[in-house]
Amino acid sequence: MMKTILHTADSRGHANHGWLNAYHSFSFANWYNPDRVQFGALRVLNDDTIAAGMGFGTHPHDNMEIITIPLEGDLAHKDSMGNASTIKSGDVQVMSAGTGIFHSEFNPNDDQHTKLFQIWLFPNKRNVSPRYQQITLNKTDQKNNFSQILSPNPEDEGVWIHQDAWFYLSEFDAGTTKKLSLKKEGNGFYIMNIEGKINVNGQSLDKRDALGIWEIEQIEIAASTDARFLIMEIPMNV
Repeated sequence: MMKTILHTADSRGHANHGWLNAYHSFSFANWYNPDRVQFGALRVLNDDTIAAGMGFGTHPHDNMEIITIPLEGDLAHKDSMGNASTIKSGDVQVMSAGTGIFHSEFNPNDDQHTKLFQIWLFPNKRNVSPRYQQITLNKTDQKNNFSQILSPNPEDEGVWIHQDAWFYLSEFDAGTTKKLSLKKEGNGFYIMNIEGKINVNGQSLDKRDALGIWEIEQIEIAASTDARFLIMEIPMNV
């Protein structure tokens, strides 16, 4: 029997630090909701806006798969593995924190903000060697299609992580309807609607609304308007 949980945009945690305006889909920092700790292996989904020239100082992570998807602007990254790069809207970045890393992230521009999703998943292996990966996506693949941007397999499309998860980015024209099946039995879907309005298996989602759906093999997404959304297939048992 299909199960769902709706997380409307206005139900998220919110913290405005001036330099950082953050919305939390799951409990994070000073915002704690016992009913919103995680969705399966999905622990964090932060919707961040970073002011011009500002950012996160050097800080540690371990045993977490960290995915960053810039939506607007640029994000400069440095880490203890020696990586120094800038990710832009249209890119996706992943770090397997494993045994431990330090990194910093900041908006290198002095004339525009940066908007991004930062996502944390629990890994299926602990204490792996830390790794970093960054790619530029082909946005034309996202047009009226489920464009895979992440998987567990290094040879597949997109970046890869230490978890049986698959992510898709899509841009649907109004009136487009498509179905997507699970890659792995027992997983669930978490759909974050970025822009526009969509309908997922009968549930309407406005901008920044999200829907968790599990105990199902397939979802159907219909765009009521031009829309952009992120689909995450996530292991439900961690």
